[in-house]
Amino acid sequence: MVIKSVNLETVCGITSKLPKNTLPEVAFAGKSNVGKSSLINGLMNRKSYARISAQPGKTQTINFYNINDALYFVDLPGYGYAKVTQSVKAKWGKMIENYLHQSEQLAIVFLLIDIRHDPSANDCQMYDWILSNGYYPVIIATKLDKLKRSQVQKHIKAIREKLQLRGNTPIFPYSAVTKQGREEIWEFIDEFVLESEE
Repeated sequence: MVIKSVNLETVCGITSKLPKNTLPEVAFAGKSNVGKSSLINGLMNRKSYARISAQPGKTQTINFYNINDALYFVDLPGYGYAKVTQSVKAKWGKMIENYLHQSEQLAIVFLLIDIRHDPSANDCQMYDWILSNGYYPVIIATKLDKLKRSQVQKHIKAIREKLQLRGNTPIFPYSAVTKQGREEIWEFIDEFVLESEE
C-alpha cells in the first residue's frame, strides 16, 4: 500500500469511550519492549509517528491511526512490564478487553512476539485471551535482524509450538531495521481487510 496520509485520530485512556469507527480496524498487541511502535512506524512509512519510548510500558492508551482514510491501525497498551503496579496492569487489561469486546470494526489482531525468545507466560496468556474473545491472532515475530538466517525457522517453529497455534496461523518475521517482512504484512492486510471491504 502507498501511504498517502496518516493521522493519529483518537487516543483512548482508561476512562475514555471507544470511538464508533466505520473503517476496518487492525489491532497490534504485544509485550512492552517487543518493538510495537517500531513496527507500526515501519508499516506506516513514518520515522517516529507512533511514539517509541526509551521506557517500556509507556503506552497507556489505545491509539487509533487513520491510514489513507481506508483503515485504522489500533495500538494497544503493551503488557508484561515489571515496573508497573498490579492495579495499573489490571486497568490496561480491562481497556484491551473492552476494546476486543466492543469494537465493531476489528478485522485482525496482530500479536507481536520477539523471535529470539520462546513466548513468555504473558504472551501465551494474551494469545489465549484474544482467542477467547473470538479472534484468531496473527503472529508477527519481531527483531528478525538479531538472528542468523539459519536460526529463523527453528525459532518460528518454537513460537508455533509454545503458543499451540492452529496449523494455518500465519507467522510474519519482521525487522524494524531492514523492514524485511513489511511487504508480506501489508499484502496480508490488503487481502483480508481491504479487499473484503470492496
